[in-house]
Formats: sequence, C-alpha cells, structure tokens
Amino acid sequence: MGTMKIAVTGSTGLIGSALVQSLRTDGHEVVRLVRHPSRSADEVEWDPARQYVDARGLLGCEAVVHLAGAGIADHRWTEAYKREIRESRILGTAAIAEAVASLHTPPRVLVCGSAIGFYGDTGDRAVDENAPPGDGFLPSLCVDWEESASAAEEAGVRTVFARTGLVVSRKGGAWGRLFPLFRAGLGGRLGTGRQYWSFIALHDEVAALRHLIDAESVEGPVNLTAPTPVTNREVTAAMGRVLHRPTPFPVPTAALRAVLGDLSEDVLSSQRVLPTQLLETGFTFAFPTIEEAIRSA
Repeated sequence: MGTMKIAVTGSTGLIGSALVQSLRTDGHEVVRLVRHPSRSADEVEWDPARQYVDARGLLGCEAVVHLAGAGIADHRWTEAYKREIRESRILGTAAIAEAVASLHTPPRVLVCGSAIGFYGDTGDRAVDENAPPGDGFLPSLCVDWEESASAAEEAGVRTVFARTGLVVSRKGGAWGRLFPLFRAGLGGRLGTGRQYWSFIALHDEVAALRHLIDAESVEGPVNLTAPTPVTNREVTAAMGRVLHRPTPFPVPTAALRAVLGDLSEDVLSSQRVLPTQLLETGFTFAFPTIEEAIRSA
C-alpha cells in the first residue's frame, strides 16, 4: 500500500494517540477530528453531541478510524455517566457514518471502535465473532453502538467493528490502574480469580487496526484480543513474575467494587473471547501471551 490519508477520531485517547503516531511514522497523512474549531491543517472540527462533522475535512480520506467515546474506565458509572457513555458512542458513530456516507467519493473503509462487552459474561465458554450479544448494560450499548454506523454500510462503505478487549498498557484503561497496585506489592487475584480476561497488548491493538484498514476482505465485527485469553489468576501470576513482586493477597470482590464502581463488573465478569477473524485473515500477534503483553507494556 502506498501512503494514504486517514481520518481518526479519539486521537488523544490511549489507542488513538498510539495509532496516529504509528501511521505518521510510516508516512501516512493523518487528519484528527477534534471538538474545537480546527487550529491546524491536520485538524477537522466535529461535535458528536450536535451530530456535526465538517465533512469537507474528510475529502480524499481512504479510511476513517472512529475511536471516540466517553471512557468506560474513567468514571464511576452513575446513571448520568451511563447515559453519557451511551450517547457519546451512539451519537458520535451516527454522525461519523452519516458524514462518510454524504461524500461524493467516500473512504474505502470505516473502522469503528466497539468492545468485547458485546458478549456479556461468557463464563469459561470461548466465543468468537459468531456469538450473539449477552445481557446487560454493556452488551446492549455495543449492539446499539454498532447499529448506529448503518448509514456508512448502506452507502457501500466497508465497515468494520473493532471489538477491543482489555488493552495492556501502563498509560490507561484498567491496566493503567493495575500496574501501580502490583508495583506497590498490593496486587493479587481479583475476586475468585477464575474469570477469564481477554487482553491485547497496545502494540498489537494498533497493528490490528492497521490490518483492518488494509485487509479488503474484512467487514463486520472483529475481535481485537490476543489468541490466548487467561484467567485472572494467571494474569496475577504473570504480573508478579514480570514486576518481581509477590502476589499473596487476593483482592476481595467488595474492595474491588469500592475502588472500581460498576467497572468492577467488567473486571470480575468472565470473557473468553477469541480473535478468529484476525487469525483467519493472516494477522500475526507480536505479543500473543499475557507475559509478553505485560513485558511489552
């Protein structure tokens, strides 16, 4: 592939900032959708709440990667914040999809962020992209979030939903909170420790998004998770080995609920999700195991 012009929303977030840096390093032109009047040639204004996108800024883009949305791990899940999580994703995705569909020459691909929250709690059952949605707040959010991109699909744009797992990075997300705990020697298995975590190294997350931009045959949902989901007990043991810290203390479920609020449901529920689509379309993980992912972070 030659160099491309690619638009990215959510470019200041954990994944978006790493993606923009990776694309620019390889010589691609990146325009960032920002929520203020554009101040430079690489900024395009949009306002998800008002459903406004300055569509002129998308002219000539071969791909749009839409990662914006209120952070799931950033706040306690009050009813008001749950509404913000929902609206930021659904309104934002609809606005982007409609802007893409309105262009005379639309981009070849729209990659929309989604989440493995789609599957709900799968216990120790392994699921891939063929599995139906689970029950509860996150699955119903993910279903509506993906459906809100329908304008782009109807306009014939290849649309991919990147259902991302727990991104292993020191800089943010659930793992950003775990690293300091383990460094302090306070790490331990969470709750029973038997729940499965479907993780992905930040490096592989960015590489997978780039794979989805380039892989012409891929559309619909794609799980961005490493091929070997592990139990929380195994995560704990690997963190202890990598950080050279003992992990003797289990963290009781009640304490987790106190620290993480409703996000604790995400950390305590079990999701054993497999990246069938990525593997079948020739993607190679640089950090397929939990230990490699933690070392890379």
